[in-house]
Amino acid sequence: MYYLILASDAAGKAELRQQVRPSHREYLRHPGRHPVKVHLGGPTLTMDGAEMNGTLLVVEAADLEAINEFIFDDPYSRAGLFSNVVVRPWAWSLGAPQDAVPAEEST
Repeated sequence: MYYLILASDAAGKAELRQQVRPSHREYLRHPGRHPVKVHLGGPTLTMDGAEMNGTLLVVEAADLEAINEFIFDDPYSRAGLFSNVVVRPWAWSLGAPQDAVPAEEST
């Protein structure tokens, strides 16, 4: 099942985000013991696009418990970056991975 994770940074934590970002990015690519696959991700931005202020992820996991454990162990969470995190089951329709044309067929 797919899930959308939307996390908002706590106010005044821009420097903390920058410090922890390399380990957060590594964690998303190699989550260790967590059976969660990150399909899409990136920072959300302020309205002028000048600063990062949160995180959006589309992940795949068997259940919400796996997602919660994954979020808890994220370096951003462990550092106290987020003011809140929203998790919702998500139905991927437009551009879903199973609809992608294999590279050898797209040429």
